[in-house]
Amino acid sequence: MRSLFGHRRLFVLTVLAALLLLLAFFWPPMLWAAKIATIGLAILVVVDLLLLYLPQDAFFARRTCADRLSNGDDNNIDVYLENRYKFDTKVTIIDEVPFQFQARDKNFKTNLSKVSEKQIRYTLHPTERGEYSFGALNVFVRSPIGLLMRRYQFAQDKMVPVYPSYIQMRKYELMAISNRLHEYGIKKIRRIGHSMEFEQIKEYVGGDDYRTVNWKASARTGKLIINQFQDEKSQRVYAVIDKGRTMRFPFEGMTLLDYAINASLVICNIAIKKSDRAGLVTINSQLNAVLKANKLGGQMKKIQELLYRERSDFEETDFGKLYSLFRTRLSTRSLILLFTNFTSMSGLQRRLPYLRKIARGHVLVVIFFQDTELSDYLKRDVGDLESVYQKVVGERFASEKRQIARELEKYGIQAVLTEPENLTVDTINKYLELKARGMI
Repeated sequence: MRSLFGHRRLFVLTVLAALLLLLAFFWPPMLWAAKIATIGLAILVVVDLLLLYLPQDAFFARRTCADRLSNGDDNNIDVYLENRYKFDTKVTIIDEVPFQFQARDKNFKTNLSKVSEKQIRYTLHPTERGEYSFGALNVFVRSPIGLLMRRYQFAQDKMVPVYPSYIQMRKYELMAISNRLHEYGIKKIRRIGHSMEFEQIKEYVGGDDYRTVNWKASARTGKLIINQFQDEKSQRVYAVIDKGRTMRFPFEGMTLLDYAINASLVICNIAIKKSDRAGLVTINSQLNAVLKANKLGGQMKKIQELLYRERSDFEETDFGKLYSLFRTRLSTRSLILLFTNFTSMSGLQRRLPYLRKIARGHVLVVIFFQDTELSDYLKRDVGDLESVYQKVVGERFASEKRQIARELEKYGIQAVLTEPENLTVDTINKYLELKARGMI
């Protein structure tokens, strides 16, 4: 703790006293006035110093936030202030946020009445996973005299990990439980036919589907009996994340890889809430994480920890190893949600033989990305020949993306072409659609 000199009010008074002394050098009668001003300034400084420093622990502050931050979301940071002085104070707070944010504007000014409390809230928006270290919480306090400031330091050197977006996970989980997913763009999909999972037979009541009548049981009992079905449960759902070089492209500060990681966390949680089994696979040049599908307690925690630790050197992805994994170790029929990206038709052709083989034994959904910046550019008006040429080239790339989707669907592979910001919603929609169609 120390006082901070050089405040504007102290500087102005010091300059005025110096001017009086300088003037007294040329006009001696002003010497008394200069001495009085200097002594008065010294007295004010001493009084201000005593007011600020004489009380022990006269000010307290703390920074509070979640034990871990959510990647890609606004995270609330609260600063609690407690003024224990017997007078009103003016306070400046400078919080040393982690260097990853490159933020120098987390400073706030406020007034506190004597013996009072206040809370200030601001947000941080991380765009990459990892460990984030906060520095000191610096608080500069001024008395009503306002010549000096006393600095307090609190909450030094706190490390907070940034995890995949658990805020999104909780948001969609709450909506799924309350059947309000449509509020976030999730489509209500009419179930086609019946699930193949039989639950029980029961007596017919008005409103039941007559197509489910069990005629043999009805003949035996003399009453109209129907078969009752329930949604198929315990289906295996795998989120497969391609960590190759095509996933390093950025969008609004985050890589496509991190968008895929956030969406994988959400869809695994939704699948478990729907009584399915969720698993995880990550791959680039080698198989990395492989977590078998399960719905027992603790599965989501395992998925979170695996996704938090995922790192990539963005090498070329070996889809042959992915095919080998689902042919041998994970051969039971499953829904595979493959998050990847194709930049050209030739890139697809290199991987297509393996994707076709995987699709023979599983329901394969390939989820890849539109170039959002390119889409925005194509909407602009062209004004010269060069712009026309660039737009033609851009339309060719956009058309190639759509052609990739058609090529996948030609071989029975489900394709989802989406923008990064819509990735989670589009993935949930596809999962619910496939369940409604009885494909898993």
